[in-house]
Amino acid sequence: MSQFFAIHPENPQPRLIKQAAAIVREGGVIAYPTDSAYALGCHMEDKKALDTIRRIRRIDDSHPMTLVCRDLSELSTFAKVDNVAFRLIKNNTPGPITFLLDATREVPRRMMHPKRRTIGLRVLGNRIAAALLEELGEPMMSTTLILPGEDEPQSDPYEIRDILQHELALVIDGGFCGFEESSIISFLEDTITIVREGAGDVEPFRV
Repeated sequence: MSQFFAIHPENPQPRLIKQAAAIVREGGVIAYPTDSAYALGCHMEDKKALDTIRRIRRIDDSHPMTLVCRDLSELSTFAKVDNVAFRLIKNNTPGPITFLLDATREVPRRMMHPKRRTIGLRVLGNRIAAALLEELGEPMMSTTLILPGEDEPQSDPYEIRDILQHELALVIDGGFCGFEESSIISFLEDTITIVREGAGDVEPFRV
């Protein structure tokens, strides 16, 4: 049975943020708000938690996962970024855009596509998510919470609890945060490509 925290979207309660971070560190899978939709998150080193996320989403190891980061200081640790890419990412974060980049050796192999050393990175603007990542002190492994057979992400934390209460360790109610997936921008192979237009402004990446 999952826990359920109602966290204020503008002024997250430190006590609840600390408890949520502890749940992630202990291997729990959580549902939490982002600046585009609700997502599933877990500790980036926890294989069992990742398996739980894949079971919930019914996805295999070829489905890319995203590292959500506190800020750009973590970018160079986990991804190879040239000056052009860094400037574009810096000017368009935080926000609802996922960036596809070549991964460094710091990224756990289980997070990457079996045949490609790439990773999705995102800097979140949602205050609850930002506070949680700050408390964790490291990125969190994440994917949009889209249930099997659905086309849109989940947007109601009460529905999420009802459906997934036996799979999740925690559901964070951060209010409505949207129901659109993030945009995806690829910087792979020295080319800027708009892979998906979703939430977020993709105009700066048109070439």
